[in-house]
Amino acid sequence: MPRHTDCREVMPNDPKFSGFIFKIHANMDPKHRDRLAFLRVCSGKFTQNEKLYHVRLGKPIKFSNPTAFMAQEKEIVDTAYPGDIIGLHDTGSLKIGDTITEGEQMNYKGIPNFSPEIFKSVINEDPLKTKQLNKGLAQLCEEGVAQLFIKTSDQRKVIGTVGALQFEVIQYRLENEYKARCRFESLNFVKACWIEGPETCLQAFIRSRYSQIAQDSEGRSMYFAETLWSLDRERKENPTLTFHYTSEF
Repeated sequence: MPRHTDCREVMPNDPKFSGFIFKIHANMDPKHRDRLAFLRVCSGKFTQNEKLYHVRLGKPIKFSNPTAFMAQEKEIVDTAYPGDIIGLHDTGSLKIGDTITEGEQMNYKGIPNFSPEIFKSVINEDPLKTKQLNKGLAQLCEEGVAQLFIKTSDQRKVIGTVGALQFEVIQYRLENEYKARCRFESLNFVKACWIEGPETCLQAFIRSRYSQIAQDSEGRSMYFAETLWSLDRERKENPTLTFHYTSEF
């Protein structure tokens, strides 16, 4: 089917290769600590070891061992075509939503992060494993299990999710896959929004709501609302700012 990008619609019979990363999974094989990024081919032909273009990073990239999956079985594939899904071994350069092309500067749309509604700060229970904890949180959040934010006021790590079960999943996987232990402390926020607007207005708002501002993994400013009423008030009192409920804007 056709896919929309930020500059044009891509047809599956377009001759040039393009695709996007829609899922990442770390430690599929715990013995090898591997990390796989799943790519959907949208147009053209994917060829093993062919030099391609990573749009977000703006640099060439190639994949030597692309794999196809059938249940628990996987095999190396030489080529893939529109509609195919392949697994790409990744060292940390790929993220959900990344577009890969033959050189065209475009980004596929439709894979946003949604505004979370449950927030908890991360408390490290083993300071000697801080490095493992930070790595685990970053990788698990890159998988889309949850979203990771850094509060501007005190640099505390905050996990945001749309359901309570994700916190149990994160805690279990951190301990079993990264040998890091943490606990979570609930925060009194009900909604997070990405905020944008004229720089002077944006900075003035950030200063006035400093304790409720955070940065997402891309460095974009977030506003944490304590109630839906206060969020509605901020929208009305700051008409020059836009409060987004998804990261795709």
